[in-house]
Amino acid sequence: MTQTLETKRLILRRPKAADMQPTVDFFMSDRAVGVGGPYTIGQAWRHFGYELGHWEIHGFGMWAVTLKGDDTILGLVGPWFPADWPEREIGWMMFEQAEGKGIAYEAAITAIDHARTELGWTNFVSYIDENITRSIALAKRLGARLDTTATCPESHKSLVYRHPIAKAA
Repeated sequence: MTQTLETKRLILRRPKAADMQPTVDFFMSDRAVGVGGPYTIGQAWRHFGYELGHWEIHGFGMWAVTLKGDDTILGLVGPWFPADWPEREIGWMMFEQAEGKGIAYEAAITAIDHARTELGWTNFVSYIDENITRSIALAKRLGARLDTTATCPESHKSLVYRHPIAKAA
């Protein structure tokens, strides 16, 4: 399974232990409200562990997004499908220093293409907190539309944005 993707500006790679502190800082900040935060240090640490574990269990997961030439994590973007999720998701969590630069869009487009071509996903959603207007705008820019008939995870009450359904290969 592919563990690194590239765009013109970005490297999307499997998260590693060195990403822990910036990711824990994100989960403890107000920016994490859209994913159920902010969390305590212990909760944030476990959430980072979930990112690593998802890769171990599924062989895929959210990528750590970095700029080419700088291995500093700027956020996490990609396929996500824990045991209690009703549907496959393309998710994103961008750290403050990445905001407003088109990084989330560039990474998400790449992740969506990968999910369709390598993972064979034809149907997937993004679960988004109703108050995170930037994420809603990104979902719409990616072509996703609000699906009021879809179910969100019990642990993650949110709006469900369905990405355009691709034809099976």
